[in-house]
Amino acid sequence: MYAYDTLSEAVNALKQRGYTIDFNTDNDLVVCHQTPVSLAPDEFEIAEVYRFEGNTDPADEAVVYAIESKHGHKGILVNGYGPSAEPIGSALVKKLRERR
Repeated sequence: MYAYDTLSEAVNALKQRGYTIDFNTDNDLVVCHQTPVSLAPDEFEIAEVYRFEGNTDPADEAVVYAIESKHGHKGILVNGYGPSAEPIGSALVKKLRERR
C-alpha cells in the first residue's frame, strides 16, 4: 500500500498507475459522466483506500477509492465524509465500507 500526504498527490499517483476514469456516485452506482461506464456494487472491487482529514476545516475531509471493475475499467472515486458527504444508496455504502 502506498502512503500519500495530500489528496492531490494520491489522485495524481493513482492516475499514473492507470486509474484514469473519474467516478462519481449516483445512488447505488459509481458512474463516469465522460464515458458510458456505470458500475453497480457487484461489478467492481476497491483496490485501495486513502483517507484525508482537514486540519482546520471539516469540509476538507475526503476518501479516495481506487476502483477496478470486472471488465477492466480502473478509476478513482473521491468522496467527502462527515458534513461534506454526498448522499448515496445503501448498497453502495456497504460496498465502500467493505475495504476500509
